[in-house]
Amino acid sequence: MKRIFASLVMVLSLAAIAAHAADTAKTNGWISDSMCGAKHAGSGAACVKKCVQGGMAPVFVDEANKAVWKIDNPDAVKDFYGDHVTVSATTNTDAKTVHIDSIEAAK
Repeated sequence: MKRIFASLVMVLSLAAIAAHAADTAKTNGWISDSMCGAKHAGSGAACVKKCVQGGMAPVFVDEANKAVWKIDNPDAVKDFYGDHVTVSATTNTDAKTVHIDSIEAAK
C-alpha cells in the first residue's frame, strides 16, 4: 500500500511540474500600458513611458495576436517601456497575467 501511495505521489508531482513547464513560453511582443494596450504596440514608446509614470500599469502585448497581458511583476520591465521585446514568461490564462522570468530587446 505504501508503494502505491508513493508512486501516486511521484506521478502527481511530475504531472504538476510538466503542467507548470507548459505554461512557460518565450515570445515576442511589446511593453505597453494598461490604458493604451495594443494601440501603441511598436509606435508609442513616449506615450507608454508617460502613462506608466502617470500611474498606469505596464502590460505585455503579444506580437502574434495582439493579446494584452497584465504583468504581475512590473519591476521586471521598467527598462523596456514601449520597446519591442522577447520575454520568457509564465502565463496564468485564467487571470490573464504573465510573470516575466527574463526580458531582452527583440532581435
